[in-house]
Amino acid sequence: PTPVSASTARTYLSQLTVATEDRTGYSRDKFPTWITIEGTCNTREWILERDGTNVVTDSTCKATSGSWYSPYDGATWTAASDVDIDHLVPLAEAWDSGAGKWTTAQRQAFANDVTRPQLLAVTDNVNQSKGDQDPATWVPSRSAYVCTYVRAWVQVKYYYNLSVDSAEKSALQNYLASC
Repeated sequence: PTPVSASTARTYLSQLTVATEDRTGYSRDKFPTWITIEGTCNTREWILERDGTNVVTDSTCKATSGSWYSPYDGATWTAASDVDIDHLVPLAEAWDSGAGKWTTAQRQAFANDVTRPQLLAVTDNVNQSKGDQDPATWVPSRSAYVCTYVRAWVQVKYYYNLSVDSAEKSALQNYLASC
């Protein structure tokens, strides 16, 4: 999904609560992922098909061929195993920003959200190097995608009423100023 405009992202950002992050009690297991989205397709397979080109799937919805372009680094992959599905706002970051107070059902909805620009097929090692960092310490290396990334980040944080820490807000403001 295309994120909101830069002007809308700036407005949303101004409305987000600034708070210190709290990792207390975080566990990835508290965010059920890769639920069934449609037919036999789980979230991962659904995103692989959505974000890929000429994707062919088997009867279990597993991608057997296709290609995937990673907007983070500009790489194209022809094996689904080289592609991760990135939670644009990482699960740990969401926890730190308010999701720790959510129900399991709310965390599951967040972790499997195919409607907002929260899930994206990207190069696996790039996603792994991102980890749970926010835009104060990590943005995509492909500069042409940074504006899209921060617009999406703010949209997701706004939709889910998640807070930002002061360094994160400052970084987002700086990036959005040049979008």
